[in-house]
Amino acid sequence: MPQIIILPHEEICPEGAVIQAEPGTTVCDAALANGIEIEHACEKSCACTTCHVYIREGGASLNPAEELEEDMLDKAWGLEPDSRLSCQAVVGETDLVVEIPKYTINMVSEKH
Repeated sequence: MPQIIILPHEEICPEGAVIQAEPGTTVCDAALANGIEIEHACEKSCACTTCHVYIREGGASLNPAEELEEDMLDKAWGLEPDSRLSCQAVVGETDLVVEIPKYTINMVSEKH
């Protein structure tokens, strides 16, 4: 079973984490199942960018981004070549290194 290494994030995962991920699950679902609260304002329907992550290693093993995801990513804060929406990035057979961006574009945040 592949591992997802979540790099430290000041608020969401200060210590970082190493989690197991079943192939075929999304990066977002794997993180949430392991207590890493990646924001997902649209309930994982590819309608926002709050679950935006950087796939620092292992990205070639993920499913290709579809046009809708790429269109949404154009609106993400801090877009980089290895950016993905974690709700759309399906885990393959390879370990991943994931970085959660410092900011998201979310007009309404419930964590105040």
